[in-house]
Formats: sequence, structure tokens, C-alpha cells
Amino acid sequence: MSGLLAGSTGVPAPTPGVISERVPADTLDDLLTVRPPTGRIATDPTWDEAPVLLHEVLDGHYHRLVLHSPSIASRARAGQFVMISVPSVSGPSRDGAKILLPRPMAIQRRHPERGDIEVTFSIAGRGTAELARIEVGQSLLLTGPLGRGFEIPDATSRILVMAHGSGVCAVLGIVEDAAARGIPTLALLSAAMRSAVVGERDCAELGTEAVIVTEDAGSNTIPAIDRLLREHYRTERPSVIMVCGSSALTRAAVALGVDWGIPVQVALEAHMACGLGYCHGCAAPVAASSDRATSGRATSDRVTSDGATSDGASSDREGPLVCRDGPVFDAHVPF
Repeated sequence: MSGLLAGSTGVPAPTPGVISERVPADTLDDLLTVRPPTGRIATDPTWDEAPVLLHEVLDGHYHRLVLHSPSIASRARAGQFVMISVPSVSGPSRDGAKILLPRPMAIQRRHPERGDIEVTFSIAGRGTAELARIEVGQSLLLTGPLGRGFEIPDATSRILVMAHGSGVCAVLGIVEDAAARGIPTLALLSAAMRSAVVGERDCAELGTEAVIVTEDAGSNTIPAIDRLLREHYRTERPSVIMVCGSSALTRAAVALGVDWGIPVQVALEAHMACGLGYCHGCAAPVAASSDRATSGRATSDRVTSDGATSDGASSDREGPLVCRDGPVFDAHVPF
């Protein structure tokens, strides 16, 4: 089983309800690592012109697209993503320039029996503003499925997923898989406000228990989440935690993983230009596995976001790529 197994280290658990001091307080540097190879053959991405079957605006915050792509829907795994080429819906974008780079989008739901996938996004710039103008019946060029997604460890009896904002989209695939396998799952869904919560409807559809925490209600502070989850899992703990969407939420998940002695898998979000590993534009502050040398990138040392290695020395080596080595990484806490 991959991931963080603090229980085998002999380190005493911190006081319940207190975020572990072994987890960095304000950074993900030195916290995550590339998972070792599994021996499974990665799916090769395809390029597909996918018709838009549905474009739904959710409470004014998010846009949900249902796209028909049988080749991607049949092969996508939980936590993988697609690159969507943004069309100029009515000529060049408003500033007169065409949008050249595709946008990465987590595959939120997969419907292989229909050949459909779903993505959800909010408007964050020119590309997503243009994408928000797409209409049903038009097509989008997709590349995918891409990246290494979540993996349910052997003998998993229950799963905890934690996500904030649009990061919920990345974890819903594992909710789908858990539901299909009959694995009880709790989904902690966080957002700035109640109307901005993503995934509640999906969890209801899949029969998954969802807990909503929001900033405006004061329920999504890390101490509040920590107390809530420790109370929920007083008698039976999850076998694995999967998280996306917030560095603070990630640190809270890792603290729980340390105290409970269970693995934690973390999906990172990053700006990307290609999604295939060619441009090297999405290097992450993540350790590369010592038994996985990849194209001159860091192997045995952990590389922080300022380019230093874990022993403080300067490094000109690139960290692993979110698009190819991730987007899902293992949590790792040095002891």
C-alpha cells in the first residue's frame, strides 16, 4: 500500500484535536512525494472532438458541461483530467487575441455506458470566460485522459475524501468508484459559501454521505474540520484519505493521516500549457521517488518550491510534473 503509514514509525500520536506539529504550517514543500510505479500500463491519451450535450450554470458560480467522448469516458480513471482547447466562440477573444493554450479540467464524472464525461469550472480568466460561452451542439477538442489519478489501496474498508471549491471535481471520480464497489465513503465538501458548494448533488445521486463546511458559516476552519472528522471517526477510522483544492485542507488531511496511521493521496491543481509533460511548465514542489529516475528530474532529494534540496543545498533539478507524475501524489511527513 502506498502513502503515509505513520503507524509503523513508532512516533506517538499528537493530542487528539490538535493539528500535528510535524506537518508544515504554511507550505506543501517537502510534504508530498511521487508514488512508486504500479506496473499498470498508463492509458494513452486521445484527441477527440466532443459535442457539448449540456451546459448548466450552477448558482451563478460554476459552469457544468456534459461532453460526449466515448473514448475518454471508457478509459478515464478517478482523478485524471482532460485538456480542453478553447474555441473562439465568436471570433477572437475580446482583447483581439486568439486563445492558443488549452485549459486543464478534472474529469468530474464518467458515464461510460453513455460515452459521456462531465467537467465543472468557474470563470478565472480569458480562457474560461470564452469556454463559458460555449453552447449545446458545439464541440470542444479534448485531450485525455491524462495524468495519474487516485488509487484505492487493497483492503480498503472506508474512504474519506476532502475537497474545497472546484477541487471537489477531482475527488468525485473516487466517490463514483467507491460507490460502485460498495465502500462506505464520507465526502467533506468545503466552499466559501453554501451556494458555491460543488458536488453535493453528485454525492446524493451516488448515495454517499456528504458533510458541508463553509467559510461564511465559520465551519471550514481547520480546527473545526479536525474536530468534526475526529468525532465522526471516533470508533471506525477510514482506510485512506483523498484530498484536493486547498493547501490548508491538505495539511489537515495529512495531520489526520499521521495520527491515524493511514495513507493520504493529494491531487494538486496547476497551470498547464500542454498537459502531456512536453513543456515542463507544471513542475511541483514534490519529491521524486528514489527508485524512479525520470529525465534528469530530482530523484532521492526532496525539492522545495525555491529550488533548494531537503538538505538546504541549491538545486537546478526540476521537480516532478503535475501533469505526468501527478496530479495525484502521496503525502509524506519527514520524522
